Amino acid sequence: MAQWLQLQKLDSRYLEQVDQLYDDSFPMDIRQYLSRWIESIDWDTVAVQDSLATVRFHNLLVQLDDQHSRFALENNFLLQHNIRKIRRNLQDRFQEDPVHMAMIISRNLKEEKKILEKVKMTEEAQGTVSAMVVEKQKLDNKVKDMKDRAQVADQNIKNLEELQDEYDFKVNTLKSRGNEVNGMTAKELEQEKMTVGRMCLELKAKRQDVVMQLTELLNVAQALLSDLISEELPEWRQRQQIACIGGPPNACVDQLQNWFTSVAESLQQVRQNLKKLQELEQKFTYDSDPIPQKKAYLEARALDLLKNLLSNSLVVERQPCMPTHPQRPLVLKTSVQFTVKLRFLVKMQEFNYQLKVKAMFDKDMTEKKGFRKFNILGTNTKVMNMEESNGSLVAEFRHLQLKEQKVAGNKTNEGPLIVTEELHSLSFESELQLNQSGLNIKLEAISLPVVVISNVCQLPSGWASILWYNMLTTEPKKLKFFLNPPTAKWSQLSEVLSWQFSAVTQRGLNQEQLHMLADKLLGARAHRNPEGEIPWIKFCKQQSANEKAFPFWLWIEGILDLIKRHLLSLWNDGSIMGFLSKEKEKALLSTKCPGTFLLRFSERSREGAITFTWVEHDVHDKPLFHSVEPYTKKDLGAVSLPNIIRTYKVMAAENIPENPLRFLYPDVPKDKAFGKYCPEPSEAPEPMDVENVPDKFSYLKTVLISVSEVHPSKLQDNMMPMSPGGYNTLCQDVSPEEMNAAESADI
Repeated sequence: MAQWLQLQKLDSRYLEQVDQLYDDSFPMDIRQYLSRWIESIDWDTVAVQDSLATVRFHNLLVQLDDQHSRFALENNFLLQHNIRKIRRNLQDRFQEDPVHMAMIISRNLKEEKKILEKVKMTEEAQGTVSAMVVEKQKLDNKVKDMKDRAQVADQNIKNLEELQDEYDFKVNTLKSRGNEVNGMTAKELEQEKMTVGRMCLELKAKRQDVVMQLTELLNVAQALLSDLISEELPEWRQRQQIACIGGPPNACVDQLQNWFTSVAESLQQVRQNLKKLQELEQKFTYDSDPIPQKKAYLEARALDLLKNLLSNSLVVERQPCMPTHPQRPLVLKTSVQFTVKLRFLVKMQEFNYQLKVKAMFDKDMTEKKGFRKFNILGTNTKVMNMEESNGSLVAEFRHLQLKEQKVAGNKTNEGPLIVTEELHSLSFESELQLNQSGLNIKLEAISLPVVVISNVCQLPSGWASILWYNMLTTEPKKLKFFLNPPTAKWSQLSEVLSWQFSAVTQRGLNQEQLHMLADKLLGARAHRNPEGEIPWIKFCKQQSANEKAFPFWLWIEGILDLIKRHLLSLWNDGSIMGFLSKEKEKALLSTKCPGTFLLRFSERSREGAITFTWVEHDVHDKPLFHSVEPYTKKDLGAVSLPNIIRTYKVMAAENIPENPLRFLYPDVPKDKAFGKYCPEPSEAPEPMDVENVPDKFSYLKTVLISVSEVHPSKLQDNMMPMSPGGYNTLCQDVSPEEMNAAESADI
């Protein structure tokens, strides 16, 4: 089944995620109309070839023209107008940069596939019906029961009004006819009085029933409100925390909004019904009338419930984030714009344009010596209005910035915490004043704690603080958390580490990779105990005086950046084992045929580096292992890793250089594993000045290759061949005579 058709069959919470992929730069209309054509193209390839991207861009415009023609045949003027507008916008945006369009399509298709894979994994994990789905269904049933009760009560009040009107008519008719000279007989008069009496009894019974129904409806609303405020809202906030640090996406806010809105509508309906009962009471009342006895109590209770609901309805839908770093929310840099989005969960027309929200920074922060203070710049007030797309009541701050306050007489803020451990808060206040409804409610929402940095180099450490905080606590106001940070269990940290990879790639960490990291953090003696505790200082701080030592997290961050920049496809297809101890590496390769190799990340590079190790066998069939000097981002920026592996040579003295790499572990032929990443070189372009070039002129083609030069006697030693960079550095420091002398001495 086509990918787009599969997406359209998903639940609304997943469709929300799809909706977030598309905007004005590449609208969802194109994805809908051209779904088959879009999915038939290899956009990954298009995104790396300028000429092909240009061709596909013009192909897409032709497809849009064809779609416009189909709309013309259908006489659909509106869709013709929309498709022309989309076509013009695409030309304006991507005519000069079609590769950018191809990158957007490629990214969106991958994100769509991720959503489908997550749905599949969720369904497999949950089986037939998960406990969570059952609980949500129960809540849906409670909401439906409340709405049904409200409708029944509303109808019964209408029936009561009709009965009371009829009763009034009967009473007045009886009085007028009783006063007539030639009126009813005594018997008829008695019968009429009995009829009116029965109607009075029925009227009193119905009044009692209606008051009881409204009381029970408020009981149901109160129980439901308790579920929403005490359970569902905190759970949603916790899921949002997890999503912020790379976990499963939190897309249930629409469902939460529907529940909140349903309760608010029912409470408003109760208040309207009570006003109607007051009108009926003014026309007719009696001793022990339940309306005057219960009305004031029910009105106060309905109003209190509504206030409680509304005061908890303002939430931060999208946490503070710099657009330049969308996968690192809650880390803000001074003088750089960030965005944040709020939603009011009660979606009612009467609240549209009634809420003016003000953003404040560190509002509740108590005076603490050494902690930095900031001013919030930009438009810090917004009026909440309903979005055109879904009618949600939102306010989005898009142009906020932070500026540090200068401390008079003190150039630096020397506090108890370093910059990346200081936690700050962004709070939002509003007031709902609807005098006609008797409402005057103060609203407040607060973001998750943020870290404020002044230099982008502080971003990795700031993100580490965000990970640690949101992994270990759900309290949004615990800003002194890092004065005494708690330890993390390996079961918690391992999941978060895996999320860091799955959030930016299509592949998290498997158990073997996590085992290596567990041994690195806990030590081999801990036996990867899930309950093993890791202190904050071990995760993110340098514990050794050795200048070459670096924190665990900065090592992970360097590898993540290396993958994103140079190894994304290889990581996604599983070619890179990545995290592997040298002992495990030898155990895996020792039983394999000569030339089998695997890829792992260097443990000695802070900036992130990758190496490969292959196995050979000596004359006694003993396995020997060779590892090349790790390749850094600089190396891979010059030559891609697949090309390095394809052209790698080991050269010894007068021997012919050979490529020792034959099979990617466990037994995948090298060309099969990496051939798709090594396109055949294109023909050299013709010289521009053809008139002054000899007829037989042609350039000699060159190829960049990686060579490790070793002495022949070392080929079967357990040694580390050098990369070209390392060999060149050695040649600069050591003369050929000294190298020959050293080799002779070794012999």
